[in-house]
Amino acid sequence: MAALPEMTVTTERREEHAEWWRGACIYEVYLRSFMDSDDDGEGDLRGLLSRMDYLAGLGIDAIWITPFFPSPMHDSGYDVADYRQVDPRFGTLEDFREVVQAAHGLGLRVVIDQVYSHSSHRHPWFVESRSGKDGERADWYVWADARADGGLPNNWLARFGGVAWEWAPERRQYYLHNFLIEQPDLNLHNMDVQDEVLDIMTFWFDQGVDGLRLDVANFFMHDPALRDNPAAELDGVPANPYYMQQRLYDRSRPENLAFLKRMREVAGDRMLLAEISCDRQVERMSEYTTPDRLHTAYSFALLAPELNGSAIATTVLEAGNGHGWPTWAFSNHDVFRVASRWGAEDNPAKVTMLHALLLCLRGTVILYQGEELGLPHSHVPREAIQDPEGIRFWPHDRGRDGARTPFPWDDRDQLGFSKNACTWLPCEPSHAALAVARQDGLSGSILENCRALIALRRANAALRYGSFEPTEHEKDWLVFLRVHGEQRLMCAFNFSDSPRSVPWHGQVTVLSGEHDDAALPAHGYVIAEED
Repeated sequence: MAALPEMTVTTERREEHAEWWRGACIYEVYLRSFMDSDDDGEGDLRGLLSRMDYLAGLGIDAIWITPFFPSPMHDSGYDVADYRQVDPRFGTLEDFREVVQAAHGLGLRVVIDQVYSHSSHRHPWFVESRSGKDGERADWYVWADARADGGLPNNWLARFGGVAWEWAPERRQYYLHNFLIEQPDLNLHNMDVQDEVLDIMTFWFDQGVDGLRLDVANFFMHDPALRDNPAAELDGVPANPYYMQQRLYDRSRPENLAFLKRMREVAGDRMLLAEISCDRQVERMSEYTTPDRLHTAYSFALLAPELNGSAIATTVLEAGNGHGWPTWAFSNHDVFRVASRWGAEDNPAKVTMLHALLLCLRGTVILYQGEELGLPHSHVPREAIQDPEGIRFWPHDRGRDGARTPFPWDDRDQLGFSKNACTWLPCEPSHAALAVARQDGLSGSILENCRALIALRRANAALRYGSFEPTEHEKDWLVFLRVHGEQRLMCAFNFSDSPRSVPWHGQVTVLSGEHDDAALPAHGYVIAEED
């Protein structure tokens, strides 16, 4: 692939804008698979520290670090057993402070995951809560009596399969778990629990973090009346019966909104980024990011199975209505990697076009670890699967582990990730050819082109803060304007296998992309400033 053209630098560097997160590029570090410093086969904080220069060299604005808290690891750390400590497998609290200090020294902000919807069943709060109905924390989780015949309190189902209720013989009651049995739901209707969560937020802000990514934020509250969910309207029966219900009462409750305001009061200017998982994702993103609630939110709206220009235009335009500020991602640790999902494996030009598209969208953007290299989704053999979803629904759903395999630093054994012959997930052999050592400094490589596009976004106010104005869109074609002040950028993307005419309007200066005067090549793009 040819190198990208020289970019035109205009106005507003990242450090000059008070709301650093607005229009920023955040890099998701899946810590367990990023870099292993102690050769135990798992990534850790000191491994992250050793690769901080690489992250700064990408030109990103911030890193988001996935959970590193003490956990029995039933859900890869999203089952937290202590909210104020570091799991020894990942290091120490002092290691984390060094990561923050190093990141700040390199001009990077630090965002960490926080899981407030549920805890681990090993958390001392839950151990105490399930022991009896009279303790101080008896009401810290969601408990309900059995029906007269011993049946479940309602029809709610768990995201990872089965019912959402588990019997606790100590209390002679059921507890709610929207995910695994080992992830009991916190009762955030209880103001003492809310106060504890706000105190945990303050603790991490005091460690120097610049923002929090709020896991499944729309699951914080449940319907206190425990009403049954109605059936969903489906064409067929899904592999997971969870999707056979309309999620009216177990998530996305209006009771959530007052708590979000309390969170914002504590956070102030420190960013709160919500993960939204529901049927009306864009509407919920806007609802959660009004000025007195969270700063921004992302959903699975652009993590769709297929690339569709019209869907992207409609979604981004809808999210731009009102006062909220959206965040977008094409990949994360929960979905098929975008290179595989949208047919860009073995097609470097298409990978770069997808990078350009993401980095031209209005909103904050998240680049998932390895996306900058064009990594395809990994094949994880059944015997190596760790993800509870993959274990339960194999082979109809192979789970999320294929997006979580170790990061390829070089093409040697274990891809430079670890010296241990056995890593927590197996390394993907096909990633060796795309390793950092293979691409770093190589003109025209996917990595170098991605760096240039990140720099282009940072340097142009229209891409970071400008309006989003679609002018042409269909399934395989998307053209939109980004406008900020006097700057007008035309961004055109050809998703098809054939050239497409470029809709030039007057004189333009091309900032990035390959083209001729008449057409974009297959899977090509152009970003041009109107003179």
